[in-house]
Amino acid sequence: MSYRAIPLLFIVLIIYNALVFAFGGTNPDAIFYGSASLDTTTNKLITHSADLFSLKMPNGGEWHFQLGDLVLLIGILLLAVEVVKATYTRGAALADQALSTILFVVFLVEFMLVPKASTSLFFLLTLLTAFDVVVGSIIGIRTARRDIGFSGPGNSDQ
Repeated sequence: MSYRAIPLLFIVLIIYNALVFAFGGTNPDAIFYGSASLDTTTNKLITHSADLFSLKMPNGGEWHFQLGDLVLLIGILLLAVEVVKATYTRGAALADQALSTILFVVFLVEFMLVPKASTSLFFLLTLLTAFDVVVGSIIGIRTARRDIGFSGPGNSDQ
């Protein structure tokens, strides 16, 4: 089996789990999006930011790019590469599709059973893997039909 058959979204699973389990704590959202706590001596709200950077916007607001946004961005970029990979007809296409399905099941099981994965970020990453499975299947079927030339009567897909 070729290394090209390994789904790239596996990288996002590794990144998420490494960050969550390395930094510990009970609230994974605090790792990716920061947290707020109340200082009991001054009675003021203290925010612990997870900003990687922030930019002043022309409208006067401020855009905060946080660690969770970076993980999601990496997932979206890897999904785009996976969609392009699905357009190629090669021997590893079936293995890639099978491994993508297994990866989706891993994401889904972890989302449902692991408390540290019960976050909106992990849910969106799970949706990315589901999208990879569905789109990969559709593209694989379409390219296979085009390559083999299945065109019945009244079918004008070409």
